[in-house]
Amino acid sequence: ESGGHIGEITTMALVPQVVDAVDVPVIGAGGIADSRGMAAAFALGAQAIQMGSRFVMSEECIAHPNYKDFVLKAKDRSTVVTGRTLGHPARVLQNQLTRKFLKMESEGASPEELEKLGVGSLHKATHEGDVHNGSVMIGEISGMLNDIKPVKTIIEDIVNGLPDVVKNINSKCE
Repeated sequence: ESGGHIGEITTMALVPQVVDAVDVPVIGAGGIADSRGMAAAFALGAQAIQMGSRFVMSEECIAHPNYKDFVLKAKDRSTVVTGRTLGHPARVLQNQLTRKFLKMESEGASPEELEKLGVGSLHKATHEGDVHNGSVMIGEISGMLNDIKPVKTIIEDIVNGLPDVVKNINSKCE
């Protein structure tokens, strides 16, 4: 889980199970973009967090400006999952490519046909800026990503916002 890479178990269910199963620090990932997500990961038992999609939307990320602009326009239901039949599902923003891919998948296209369609599609979006014919991988939180900031600011905002989130949680427990 993170940055459009998905598994069969989501963060909310996965993190506590891993925490209970291992004797090493666990890093929560997937669906985390702000202080609320960080607090949730900590509540699930994680000792740290990893963010993929949030950092894609940083000034330092080398993704093409068209890619970032396309993500900024995303809503809460803008993503779809492709590649399930190939055994490596990915969450991506809907576009011309994903509609074609999903149609071919549902019609029983061979793995070779699907692979051919997908080859180079991430590069096409991230480096060439073709967000209509390329794969715009991004997490479910894409609808929450409404700005592009320096990494330093992203981290400061999340860390500095954590006390207020915890205070809010504590007020609900009184």
